[in-house]
Amino acid sequence: MKTAFLGPRGTFTEEAAVAWSGPDAELLPFANFALAAAAAERGEADTAIVPIYNSIEGGVSATLDLLIQGTPLRICGEVVLPVRHVLVSAPGASLDRIRIVSSHPQALGQCRGWLQRHLPNAEQMAALSTAASVEEAAKGDGTTAGIGTSRAAELYGGQILAENLQDDNSNMTRFIALAYRDTQPTGDDRTSICFTTHANMPGSLHSVLTVFADAGLQLTRIESRPIKHTLGEYYFLIDIEGHEKDPNVAAALATARSRCLYFTVFGSYPRFPLERVRG
Repeated sequence: MKTAFLGPRGTFTEEAAVAWSGPDAELLPFANFALAAAAAERGEADTAIVPIYNSIEGGVSATLDLLIQGTPLRICGEVVLPVRHVLVSAPGASLDRIRIVSSHPQALGQCRGWLQRHLPNAEQMAALSTAASVEEAAKGDGTTAGIGTSRAAELYGGQILAENLQDDNSNMTRFIALAYRDTQPTGDDRTSICFTTHANMPGSLHSVLTVFADAGLQLTRIESRPIKHTLGEYYFLIDIEGHEKDPNVAAALATARSRCLYFTVFGSYPRFPLERVRG
């Protein structure tokens, strides 16, 4: 199996790719989520692994935009990982010398409180990935630090200055696997959908959500995202317990679709057992 992921080596997405594909899979690093997905679209990879939701920062904008903008790939699985951030700099560096902290924007957001307490005057700079920031900091002069994984520090020869930077020790990220193939019902599945309601119709969102409530379907996530070309209009992204091929889910989806202006199913896939990562 070939799996595309956000590189370089040492990112949390690489960890998720290994967890999804197994240690024997061929892992293909790419500079961003869109390029990883494009590799799967072209057949260069069997799947692409991308983060979609973090328990501190919420939805991952780049992935949500990728799904909304119409990739032909479908969500075929998910992996949830605990996220433990470390601060890495060049060998011999010390915390009091750090003037710049770089990382992926999601990681910076997940460590916002720690940075305010310990490095309030340091400039924060966005990087393409956590591993890229660690690699750059490890080569630096000791005034720049990167936030990333302990594995990245080991890979790139950096010195860990601090551990467990995340603002909540239960910090987790949910990753999804994207592929052309569908998955069959397992009895413990999740279905992800996206829709827009009819504009200027009071209760239009309520009328859609009522469909799932009347069908006895549990919603495990609901999120809105702006429609970028129109101020004040939104996409709604919802996760539902069950598979789109389950008769009750299929019926509810059909009814909901009839009440929406735009409606799509991102995929149905087995739910990840959270007991594996909960303490």
